[in-house]
This record gives sequence, structure tokens and C-alpha cells, in this order.
Amino acid sequence: MTPREEELMQQNETLRRENALLRQKIDLLVKRVFGSSSEQLDPAQLQLLLQGSEAASPVVDAPSVAPKARASRSLPCQNKPRLPENLPVVEEVLDPDAVKAQPQAWRCIGQEVTEQLDYEPGHFLRRRTIRRKYVHKQDPDRPPVIAPLPDCLQERGLAAPGLLAQVLVSKYCDHLPLYRQEHIYRQRHGVALPRQTLARWVELAADWLRPIYDHIRTGVLAGGYVQVDETPIEYLEPGHGKTRQGYFWTCSRPGGDVVYRWETSRAAACLDNVIPVDFTGVVQCDGYPGYRAFAERRNGKIRLSGCWAHVRRKFYEALEQSPRIAGWILGQIQQVYQVEATLRERRDGPQLRDAVRSGHSRPVVQRIQRALVRLKASRRHLPQSLLGQAIDYALGQWQTLTVFLENGRLEIDNNLVENAIRPTAVGKKNWLFIGEAGAGQRGAILYTLIESCHRRGIDPYGYLRDTLTRLPSMTNRQIPEVTPEAWLAGQKQSQGRAKKHQTLQRLAS
Repeated sequence: MTPREEELMQQNETLRRENALLRQKIDLLVKRVFGSSSEQLDPAQLQLLLQGSEAASPVVDAPSVAPKARASRSLPCQNKPRLPENLPVVEEVLDPDAVKAQPQAWRCIGQEVTEQLDYEPGHFLRRRTIRRKYVHKQDPDRPPVIAPLPDCLQERGLAAPGLLAQVLVSKYCDHLPLYRQEHIYRQRHGVALPRQTLARWVELAADWLRPIYDHIRTGVLAGGYVQVDETPIEYLEPGHGKTRQGYFWTCSRPGGDVVYRWETSRAAACLDNVIPVDFTGVVQCDGYPGYRAFAERRNGKIRLSGCWAHVRRKFYEALEQSPRIAGWILGQIQQVYQVEATLRERRDGPQLRDAVRSGHSRPVVQRIQRALVRLKASRRHLPQSLLGQAIDYALGQWQTLTVFLENGRLEIDNNLVENAIRPTAVGKKNWLFIGEAGAGQRGAILYTLIESCHRRGIDPYGYLRDTLTRLPSMTNRQIPEVTPEAWLAGQKQSQGRAKKHQTLQRLAS
């Protein structure tokens, strides 16, 4: 073979590899855009992939065991009411014409009841506060007296707390942009509320709610363990009519609240504003290099914990091109996740979780590490391939991926904080950009309160209306009383006292 022929063969082999890599990237892009976002694997399907291989993987030193599928539990049939019992009832009584003509000639012996679920659209109303002036009859020269005006959010302001709560919930919970709300109010209710007016009301409410936001943020970052993630949000650049990319940085404490922080970039320096200087503990995050740079600047006060969901996602993307190796690794990761599911179902505490992980999860994690090291050393997979990228990502994050085995408080992945990002992802598909840069932090405040309500099953409208009504007459020391957690506890106490009062009244009668 001539040197020219050898050169052509090498070029052909290079082009063939590049073509295969490009096809993998195109397939992955198509799957991300049009495919299912779920990464769950059917154990039977995974076992079929492994059995379809010509031989077992040469890089593993333990038998490939497909995880057992959990038996589906049949829930007991509960006789739930067809309609909620707490709904108001509007009754309409229908009597026959003969009874209406001679009611004294008939005696009622029973009734047939038919129920339907109905709905009345929300409506505006004019809330008029009348303060009467009085003069003294015996002393007409005395100045007139009048009741003081109750404390309000804004002097001579048009919007009542109920309307402000409706605007906030519509935008940050139902994801309706302000221009759509303007159209709805004008076309369906005959009330003209310009978008600029609605934007000023949002700013007014966010300023009043900021102390509650600050109190929640302090509580989230006070436990020494926080999960952090970021998501891009477009914002409007003033004077140019263009948008730039900002970020919502999200901090979540598992089992607690979530707090958002707005920054105009993704630089590692932004984390100094997200996580306070006095924070010491564990930050769970993905593989973004900014987190590592941030931890190094804190001089050992912060330890990073990795996310196994990101590792699993990388191998899931490589499953179609490398079903034998990627399928085996996914099977091992699934075994670790099954241990976590059992711990979660039993609601085990940190000490028991630590013990179970040491006995069951640690050997599997060590087995995965040995397999990844051998795969990397074999050099059989191109670094640009999906499997090569997955291997490099896992090994590059390995020190952080094993931190959860040392502390029973830690979660295995960052999914809880990623779930908290979903409301903002849905919202930006509707309103496209957050507004000008200053509106970003207002959105962070309102998303924090609404997401905290969702985590506790609180109606955001009821909470915001009551809180905005009470805030003007409260002091800073009373702010902890109106956080979503404290508000829900107060509501339960009020309901308990009301039930006790009703019981005492029935017994007295």
C-alpha cells in the first residue's frame, strides 16, 4: 500500500468517526426537543439490552444484576365525596304547581336532591370605606371627630389587597403576562387597568413583601446544607429594545423552603450574593465550574456535594449508542436509587440513612468507580462521544459524588431544587422576558413566597391577600408571624378554636 493510499484511509477513518459523532449529537438533540424528558428505565428493558450483547462487559468485576422491579401496591378504595364538602351551597326549591296552588292541602313526605358543580367567574367590586364625621351636641364649638383611616399599602392607592393578590397570582402562579391581564380585565369586566399601572402595583407589593423574603432566605441558609441551581431568564435592556440573559439562582433546603435570587450573569462571583459570607456547610450542585471556583474562594468553609441525577442523565443519553456499557452503569445507579427510595418511604432519619448507605450503596458506588476507571484507561471510547463525555463527567465529579455517603442529611441528587425551577420555566414561555433588570429581584421575591405556599399546600391568593392586608400595621418584629409556614400554623390554630367553639355551643344547646 502506497503512502498516499494510507493517508486516504486515515482521512476516511477520521471522517467516519466525525460523522458518527455528529450523528450522535443530532440524535441527542432530536431526543431532547421531541422525545420524552423522563429518564426512568424499565428493568425488563434494561435486562434485555444487557442480554442482547455478545458478551458481558470486560471492564466490570462483578456480575451485572438488573434491579428488581418494585411490586405495584394497590391502594385501598376510598369512598371520597364526589364534590368537596367545603364549597358554598346555593339551594333552589322546586314545588309542583298543584302544591303551589293549595299548599295547605299537601304534606311533605320527603325530597329528591340533585347536585351539580357550578362556577361563577371572578368579579370586581368597589370597596367603599365611609367615615362619618360627628360634632358634639352640647359643645358645638368642639372640632368634629372622625375615625382614623386604617393603615394601607399606599396612601390614596386604588388597589386593595385582594386585587393586588389577584394580579400577583395571575402572573407568578398562573403565568399570565400583565398585558394579557389588562386585556382580560377590560374585555370581560369592563375595567381599564393599563399595563404600566399593573407593573407599579407589582413593584409596590414586592417592596412590602421583601422583609418576609429576607426572613425566609435566612432560614434556608441557616442549616448548613443547601441545594443550589440556576436557570436563564431574559430581561429587557433599557433604551435598545433588546433582551439580555440573566439568571434566577435558586436555593432550597430539603424539607424546607426555597428562595430565589436574581443576577444578571452566571459568573461565579454572583454566588457571593446568593450564599452569605458567614455560611459554612455543604452546597449541593451540578458540575458547573463556577461552584468549584466559589468553594475555593471560601477557604474550606464550603464543601460541594455532587448530583447523581446529572451523571445518570449523561449515561442515559449514551444508552442508544452504547447499550451494553451505558446500560450496565445505569443498572448500578438504579440500585443506588432504589436504596434511596426505600429510605424515603420509611422516612428514616440521618443516622439510619447513613448506616444503610454504608452497607448497601457504598459497595455499588465503588463498583461503578472501578468500572469507570477501567473504561477511561482502555481508551476505546472517543472523548467526544456521548459515552466518553459521560465517563469524563462522572470521573471529574467523583469527589463530590461520594459526599452523600458520609452524611445522612444529604440527598443523592439535586432534583428538589430543579423541581423548584419549573414554575419559572413555565412562566418565561408566556411572558418571554422578566422586564427590565430591576424587575428580576421583584420576581425572585414573589416566586419565593408563592413556591413556599405550594410546598405547604397553601392557596397563594388567600395567603397574599391576608398578608398584604396585615403588613401595613405590623412591625419588623412581627414579620416571622406572616411567613407561609407561620401563617399556615396560625390558620390551623384558628380552625381548631372555631371547631372547639362550635362543639361547646352544640353541647350547651
